[in-house]
Amino acid sequence: MNENKETILVVEDERPLLEAIRLKLTSSGFDVVTARSAEEAKNHIQDINTIKVIWLDHYLLGKETGLDFIHWCKNSGTYCKKIPVFVVSNTATPEKVKTYIHLGVNKYYVKAEKRLDDIIKDIKEHLANPEKEEKDCVC
Repeated sequence: MNENKETILVVEDERPLLEAIRLKLTSSGFDVVTARSAEEAKNHIQDINTIKVIWLDHYLLGKETGLDFIHWCKNSGTYCKKIPVFVVSNTATPEKVKTYIHLGVNKYYVKAEKRLDDIIKDIKEHLANPEKEEKDCVC
């Protein structure tokens, strides 16, 4: 990990999309750690203490969803509960979005409705102004 770059954990089950996100984030100046399951993401959280942001999909490989990961993250004794989370998913039912926002995610995006550049811009703005508490759905 490069100490001059912010580290972002991308949790996405679709390998081609995960690779596209990784490449885009890397070219935007981030160090990127990737996971395809909640279990793998948890391992990264426990092993790497420099993660500054989590990019999370709802649907993941394995038994657990992104929602299960957020429950663990926000209720664990790790530093994870303070990491800003940006959910980027294929669907956005009002109940699902409300649950994620209630659990403390910063933003919820529908993949088909937002460009990667726009999400990355939001993440960079959040990192530049972390005290600006913003919780919403960009649907």
